[in-house]
Amino acid sequence: MSRTGRRTHKAAGEEIPRPARDVRELTVTSADGARLHVEVYGNEGAPTVVLAHGWTCSIRFWDAQIRALVPEFRVVAYDQRGHGRTPASVTCSTDALADDLEAVLAATLAPGERAVLAGHSMGGMTLMAAADRPGVAGRTAAVLLCSTGSSRLVAESLVLPLRAGGLRTRLTRAVLGARAPLGPVTPVSRAVLKYATMARGTSPDRVARCARIVHACPTDARVAWSHVLAELELAASVRKLGVPVALVAGADDRLTPPVHAREIEAALPHSLGLTLLTGVGHMTPVEAPEVVTAKLRELVRTYVLAGAAGGADGRGEAGAATGAAAGSEGRVGRVGEDIA
Repeated sequence: MSRTGRRTHKAAGEEIPRPARDVRELTVTSADGARLHVEVYGNEGAPTVVLAHGWTCSIRFWDAQIRALVPEFRVVAYDQRGHGRTPASVTCSTDALADDLEAVLAATLAPGERAVLAGHSMGGMTLMAAADRPGVAGRTAAVLLCSTGSSRLVAESLVLPLRAGGLRTRLTRAVLGARAPLGPVTPVSRAVLKYATMARGTSPDRVARCARIVHACPTDARVAWSHVLAELELAASVRKLGVPVALVAGADDRLTPPVHAREIEAALPHSLGLTLLTGVGHMTPVEAPEVVTAKLRELVRTYVLAGAAGGADGRGEAGAATGAAAGSEGRVGRVGEDIA
């Protein structure tokens, strides 16, 4: 246990604190047998938010949202393949991302329950890839997409300060897919990460937090998923997102510049609009946590609570969540205590 009283886990030599909340840990099995680490916060019976993190990140990327939402809602977050506490898999593809999301929803939502889904970067791509999956579409009330894109990620990236064209695209692909280990977090590595992913005015503590999370991502997983993202083509999937979708993007995002968010918004059947944040980069849930949390709270109140047909908890026919379904294993504990 750390001195703060919060349980921690070791990753790449760093201690990453977890939110001071009750947590239920699950292992959910995906379609190909991959075993996903899932954490469920808040009270059973409360309306649910499901969070999917981005490339090189983990559940811990959403700590600010988890802390803010659990007094009112139930929050489900999971580690993508090869990230956080989910082991790496030989299968890295957008279909696998969709399979994983479908499995997580099946294991954590009650029959008939619909949740608000949020995805940051690769997490947003996960939601787009799964848009036409019955096990996802039928369980989704609304979606929040944060700092994401559907195609041409490498070509549009502004990480390298070069003129747009073939040279910049080739060099960007090489940089993002480099096998060199990131190593320990140092002042230099924090500065590089800040330049590539965050805005100039981002506070040092938020930069340091993102650096700890990103540097904890294993090299093999980082490289494997970089190849998937370099070839990403999900533009057709955007049009299959039939639920209300809100978008948040940073005006200073170099990894997925606002051009991506504008294109997604224009293609959505039911867009709730794009919130473009001045002085914010790619890491919107960490750089602008209050904005992202407020959007999630608004979506739940509008599309889950207000839209529910009866039921004191606002979930209508869904009733109380039943916990893990078939294909998952659960453990329950309080943050600050070790789980045997």
